[in-house]
Amino acid sequence: MGKQKSKYEIFREKIKIILYGTNTLAGRMFDLVLLGLILLSVLLVMLDTVEGISKKYHEHLLICEWVITIFFTIEYILRIISIQKPRKYAISFYGIIDLLAILPMYLSIFFPATTVLTIVRVLRFLRLFKILHIPQISHQSYQLKEALEASKEKILVFIYFVVISAIIIGSLMYVVEGKESGFTSIPVSIYWSIVTLTTVGYGDISPITPLGQFLASLVMIMGYGIIAVPTGIVTAEFAKASLRNSSVSGKKTCTQCNAQLHFDNAKYCYQCGKTLPNN
Repeated sequence: MGKQKSKYEIFREKIKIILYGTNTLAGRMFDLVLLGLILLSVLLVMLDTVEGISKKYHEHLLICEWVITIFFTIEYILRIISIQKPRKYAISFYGIIDLLAILPMYLSIFFPATTVLTIVRVLRFLRLFKILHIPQISHQSYQLKEALEASKEKILVFIYFVVISAIIIGSLMYVVEGKESGFTSIPVSIYWSIVTLTTVGYGDISPITPLGQFLASLVMIMGYGIIAVPTGIVTAEFAKASLRNSSVSGKKTCTQCNAQLHFDNAKYCYQCGKTLPNN
């Protein structure tokens, strides 16, 4: 006879089915309740920043926020104790988001202003793709993530170039225009160059000399290139990711965490490490 499971092990399995089992009725119901509470929490934070509502209902909003926070805290603890590799979940993308969703309220005990940071709970809506369980959406999000990771070095080099350009342009405008035109210092001039390069153009500072206006025109034209370059980098990497992932399918689904999009020759789940079934 096999070893009988303890009550704690049975409890862990039931909790795992509810928290991670998006294919089960209990799991889907829990996910829907979770998404509803996330939406409610974000709405409460927003309403608390409205002066008229905050003065009248601040205490009620705070109590509701604490109730939701306690629920999220219990959920976070249960997620950790119900899986075989809790550390892997704790340092995973979703694990960090889940932790950030509850920390601000506890920090608000010492720093009241941090309550507004609970707005980061909106990031938990990223679980919606898992809950919907649509392979096409999951596949595209996987490719986008891979494209962003592959292009991060190029984007960092590009940002470095933009920062250097903003410093040089700002310094030139400070020399050309001077304090009379509002370019009172190099930092202020750099602020103008960044605003102009990003095509925002607040208009609080503007050149008045012909040379300054000529330089500003060049900066504005460069701004369009700044928008196009990172877009092109990510698009190119996304196309490469699509080709690389042609061997990825949704056929292999992890029986423990329901993760999909494994390579056809994958033996272990990329999310929880469990051995994958052979299809």
